[in-house]
Amino acid sequence: MTDTPLTAYKVLTAEQMATLEQDGRFGGAPVDVADGYIHLSTAEQLAATIDKHFAGQDDLHIAAVDLAAHGDKVKWEESRGGQLFPHLYGAMLLETVIAYGPLDRRADGTIKLPTTG
Repeated sequence: MTDTPLTAYKVLTAEQMATLEQDGRFGGAPVDVADGYIHLSTAEQLAATIDKHFAGQDDLHIAAVDLAAHGDKVKWEESRGGQLFPHLYGAMLLETVIAYGPLDRRADGTIKLPTTG
């Protein structure tokens, strides 16, 4: 059993989501490329990530990523407020995305996570 979640989430713009769907892979947003890894968030971290880095942006999407499928390319590293965040060292592959869809924020501010049928 693990203490870390097996799924993490990536916030994508519509253009980035289209790239992932078309190419089957996403190499990262400009900040990811600059930092050398793809920034991911746990379900508990997602709303704060959106508030801090995507405030005022429309047409955002959420991809649920199977961390185990990326193996040792995922590192849990300290970031905002001392929290451990999952960082993906390599491209995010569409085949490891277990669900995705438009960002759906409820009236209370919580995020409706994408689900598979």
